[in-house]
Amino acid sequence: MPRLSLTLSTALMLLLAGCDRAAPDAAQESAAPPAGSPQAALAAKSKGVAAIDRSHAGKPMPALQLINPASQEPFDQATLAGKPVLLNLWATWCAPCVKEMPLLEALAGEERRLKVLTASQDLGGADKVLTYFEKERFQRIEPWLDKEGELGFHFGGGLPVSVLYDAQGKEVWRVTGDLDWADPQVRGAIGEALPAA
Repeated sequence: MPRLSLTLSTALMLLLAGCDRAAPDAAQESAAPPAGSPQAALAAKSKGVAAIDRSHAGKPMPALQLINPASQEPFDQATLAGKPVLLNLWATWCAPCVKEMPLLEALAGEERRLKVLTASQDLGGADKVLTYFEKERFQRIEPWLDKEGELGFHFGGGLPVSVLYDAQGKEVWRVTGDLDWADPQVRGAIGEALPAA
């Protein structure tokens, strides 16, 4: 039991350290888009908040050990086959996460070709997540809980983290920090993973 306690403490420290903070400039600059491209404009516009990182492009989606906080049923990753996915790691205690959740709800309603999948990193359990979703009355995004915090470790800590995957389950880009998901340039970057309309 002490080892589990230590692991949970470490996970919490990693998540708290990264919340409300952008990715380090060196990591962002290493995957800098071509000057003059829409991606460059997006990166410049969001400098200090979040920037698109393409350095992991092509990596497969990790195993998603998520559970439904209401039913305790596991997430069936096979349901994502052939669909572009925007995976968002968040927590109820993370201010930038909470700020962008209504924008992700709107995105899920407006862009039906994309599955917006939220994975809560709350260590407090299912009740916090369910209470938050109930209060906000989300209809298009579903509450999923990363109970063991495995995705947080996989993506290196920090919240929020959003990763865009194409229909083959390969990473297109990721962002550490919050974005304005309604921004036309952000929508254009999401379009890179979407099938033709």
